[in-house]
Amino acid sequence: MEAADVIIRAGHILTMNDSLDLYRDGAVAVRDGRVLAVGPEEEIDRLYFSEKSLGGENAVAFPGLVNAHTHSPMVYFRGLEDDLPLKVWLEEHIWPAENRWLSPEFVSDAAGLACIEMLKAGITAFGDMYFYGDAIAQTARKNGMRAVVCSGILDFPSRTASSADEYLRNAETFIRDWKDDDLIIPGVAPHAPYTCSPDTLKRAKELSGKYGVPLHLHLSETRWEVQEVLTRYGKTPIALLESIGILDKSVIAAHCVWPTEEEIGTLARTGVGVVHCIESNLKLASGIAPVVQMLAAGCRVCFGTDGAASNNDLNILSEMSTAAKVHKAVAGDPTVLDARQALLMATRWGAETLGIGHLAGSIEKGKSADIVIASLNRPHMVPLYDIYSHIVYSMHPSDVSTVLVRGRVLMEERRLTSADEAGIIRKAVEWGRRIRARET
Repeated sequence: MEAADVIIRAGHILTMNDSLDLYRDGAVAVRDGRVLAVGPEEEIDRLYFSEKSLGGENAVAFPGLVNAHTHSPMVYFRGLEDDLPLKVWLEEHIWPAENRWLSPEFVSDAAGLACIEMLKAGITAFGDMYFYGDAIAQTARKNGMRAVVCSGILDFPSRTASSADEYLRNAETFIRDWKDDDLIIPGVAPHAPYTCSPDTLKRAKELSGKYGVPLHLHLSETRWEVQEVLTRYGKTPIALLESIGILDKSVIAAHCVWPTEEEIGTLARTGVGVVHCIESNLKLASGIAPVVQMLAAGCRVCFGTDGAASNNDLNILSEMSTAAKVHKAVAGDPTVLDARQALLMATRWGAETLGIGHLAGSIEKGKSADIVIASLNRPHMVPLYDIYSHIVYSMHPSDVSTVLVRGRVLMEERRLTSADEAGIIRKAVEWGRRIRARET
């Protein structure tokens, strides 16, 4: 028998591998942060032993959820301004607030709150686009989370830079500083085709290619954006990006609410990762992305929460549930976006979109042990007929009991081991007092 650092046991283990293997009364052996083996519990117990065991028969284990598009520090603007269209909300309220409040300290403290909110909801990896990337990366790393942190770029001044040149210089410095980290992947994030000129977008793409890192942007989020870009450049946002050579597998495209049928084919052909942020899109009345059509065309689609200022939480479980239900109603077909596909989008496809699919997103031998254990011993989780259905349609963040990243236990039985939850919440309350006194 081989020694393992920990053995995870569960009544159901969902691997989310290519075959979607599922083990009843299964187990996962973990050593040195990686999966040694996964399979039936009796088989794992014949081959491996460990002094530490997690889970149990009334539990389900599955790969850590992936939040592929968020702006983590915006948790400090949660509820600051609601019930407004995107353009008004962003330009008249959020951007002015950011110009008043953003600093490395603000971003670090806010990202800390976002990290513990995500961990307690079973999210082990996230794709972030914001400013002061060092503060976000350091905070994610301190909390043990996996993150793809992309440095924000605009064509107009903000607290963080005075010009596109300065944003790009900052992004390159950030990428150089973090490109060899084992938990954090740096990247570049031109905000959108209506806030970054074609020249800025091309320069951002050159930077992405130079270092082999992701390029993360908002794309075709609103009708207004599509019309604005069409008026300026004679092309829709997706067509514009294709014409200047931006689109490929390194691109993480958030929203994609208003692609044409031809543009859906373009996204599929170029291998762009599409991040569906349905709850933010619904709340801002931006529209409903044609996800069923994108999936049918072969697009890789996953889930993101967007920032908590427009959602207003960081909960991929609810994104899955909302998306699966809404797209059934839109299509008039209850069979589309079924529970298995929704969970696949929230795990393996999310990891692949962020460029970490070789490390995370499924429970397989040799992969990082980024694993969530959730309780099935809840009133809303019994009786049990289909485990995928229960996770997508019934599970709450509070059902998540234990979370591991690289085999390190970051939360056990709802208690965070990597962060001072009470201290982080106290900081958030104090920041909230200051912001409320100035903004309202």
